[in-house]
Amino acid sequence: MVSRTRVVLGMLVLAALAFGSVALLAAMKADATWFTMAPLGILSGGAVTAHSLGWFNKKAGD
Repeated sequence: MVSRTRVVLGMLVLAALAFGSVALLAAMKADATWFTMAPLGILSGGAVTAHSLGWFNKKAGD
């Protein structure tokens, strides 16, 4: 079972990291491709990693 609260909080953290990467890329005057690849990579890679580590699963007593 998936905990909705943990998923929302986890994705908010990942979204903040993605927006931070966009700001960093803008400061570095990066190529337009990086503005697509980096945030999507952070969001999808972070979500897959968090799910595989079991961070989004409910505990037995919840």
